[in-house]
Amino acid sequence: MADAFQYHSDHLCCEQVDLARIAEEVGTPTYVYSGRALEDAVRGFDDAFRPVPHHVCYGIKANSNLTLLRRFLGWGIGLDAVSGGELYRALTAGADPRQVILSGLGKTRDEIRYGLDSDILFFSVESREELQTIDQIARESGRVARVVLRTNPNVDARTHPYISTGLKSHKFGIAFEDAGPLALEGHRMGGIEVVGIGCHIGSQITELDPFESAASSIVTLARELLADGVGLRYLDFGGGLGISYNGETPPTPTAYAGVLMRVTSGLDITLVLEPGRVIVGSAGALVARVVRRKSQGAKQFVIVDAGMNDLIRPPLYGSFHALQPVRPRGETEVIDLVGPICESTDFLAKDREVSRMEEGDLVAVLAAGAYGAALSSNYNSRPRPAEVLVDGDSFSVIRRRETYDDLIRLER
Repeated sequence: MADAFQYHSDHLCCEQVDLARIAEEVGTPTYVYSGRALEDAVRGFDDAFRPVPHHVCYGIKANSNLTLLRRFLGWGIGLDAVSGGELYRALTAGADPRQVILSGLGKTRDEIRYGLDSDILFFSVESREELQTIDQIARESGRVARVVLRTNPNVDARTHPYISTGLKSHKFGIAFEDAGPLALEGHRMGGIEVVGIGCHIGSQITELDPFESAASSIVTLARELLADGVGLRYLDFGGGLGISYNGETPPTPTAYAGVLMRVTSGLDITLVLEPGRVIVGSAGALVARVVRRKSQGAKQFVIVDAGMNDLIRPPLYGSFHALQPVRPRGETEVIDLVGPICESTDFLAKDREVSRMEEGDLVAVLAAGAYGAALSSNYNSRPRPAEVLVDGDSFSVIRRRETYDDLIRLER
């Protein structure tokens, strides 16, 4: 169980706040985040790289709530956006544009102009065609765009295939053998300043070897480009460090930093990191209420008021999230925890042994801070959940629950 969520006198709490109190005052389903866990994760990750020049840019896609972004900025880190909308969120949260990078392989011309007009730190570029487009737009506007070329080092991240991004079969990055020539080409473009190279090999990575292999390739290429006169200032190693969902023992940020600092030793360059899941994942839980029970032969279903529209990771990736009843009864049973969505894939857990739950009981789906609320939808015309931030013995609603009126607000 995540440290932020613990039982006190048989009441499951986030920090010092009883989850039943949040459910009573805010309703369900609701995402609950621990402010303490978030700060510990940010400071721990940043401190791990303290011995070397570095920029930590939190990956907004993991959880884009404005209140959380403001906190991260207040704790001294930057932000990694992958769309114009995320860039807008970053700037609305108060980010200095030089704290923000714009990634993503499908940037539109409008998004590129937005980044240029905002004077962001750099664009992460994933193809020759994109580089040429940025060059054209930059020259037309009388600017020079700072870019980092994202390479594809053909490294197996040993994670779920849907969140692995560093192989030649994936759509991401520039083929490694093409990256050097493209960097030299970009170096000669009038609207481009090549300030770095990098990679991002996947998400929920629980071993250090893939990171080390990719970093070694990047460092070799960086030395060659520096020798050729390309003024690299950054090595961007992306994100991807995993968390524990079901007993995994991923490397600590300190161990991760140790590998990258060792591999890059001797280079006078700034490391850029884009952590997302490792910052917010374990700091959040989805709290849901049991609507009813149902038996289907030997199969026992517990139906809750949260579904795949609220947390799509289990049906999308087959992801495991630990379940904890807010008031455990003691006796256990094997159940499927399912939602109300009209899809057979609408489940939060299958064949899971948990404390027996009855209608009206509350259950917390743990390690849901990353890619939970961010991937939620209005499928079946269901309003999205509220989001709550806990600080010690108090909490605040940082995103109100949507209403039926919200569902149709943009329609006519």
